[in-house]
Amino acid sequence: MIAHSELCADALAHLQCADPVMGKLIPMVGPFALKLKRGRFETLVRAIIAQQISTGAARSIRKRVATKLGGRITPEKLARETPATLRQCGVSSQKAGYLLDLAGKVVASEVRLHHLHRLDDAAIIEELVRVKGIGEWTAQMFLMFCLGRPDVFPHGDLGIRNALKNLYRLREMPDREAAHKLAAPWRPYATIASWYCWRSLELGKETKVAGQWW
Repeated sequence: MIAHSELCADALAHLQCADPVMGKLIPMVGPFALKLKRGRFETLVRAIIAQQISTGAARSIRKRVATKLGGRITPEKLARETPATLRQCGVSSQKAGYLLDLAGKVVASEVRLHHLHRLDDAAIIEELVRVKGIGEWTAQMFLMFCLGRPDVFPHGDLGIRNALKNLYRLREMPDREAAHKLAAPWRPYATIASWYCWRSLELGKETKVAGQWW
């Protein structure tokens, strides 16, 4: 779990020594402060609802779904709903199908959320992508923000790719192979480094960490 203080200290020391870019970025961003999400099922529901819409819209829809279900979104309650009732809460037809597929698979123990912490990262991704609407990126976000796995690198994330382009002074956003090559020195703490990449986007468009500072 990345919340462990000693693990975080070891991770930051490793990143600063292994990658000069991280060595300059980490002091600029400040302490590592990734907050883990509580509730595995609720986290996946939140991720599905949030796909391709604004954070505010997603939050509003999720609240309406929770109200419809009596205040808490559980697999059993959600599985009893229909696409029509979920659409009344603002959920699109496609996402309603995804949510019902998730709830049904959890209720039927086809996806065993309470056992996931016993599996390695690859096995967790393999289990989660059985659900319609959950791809590799969503599974990686679950690993990082719910389970706190320390060595996840979401190479396909647009924010990460933008950060890599800016920080390493690339002409174009890196493809999968190039992104993994840049992230290789971060192992086994790719989650922590990825978090710093996201935060780097808040430092300003002119920030460049590779080469000369600024």
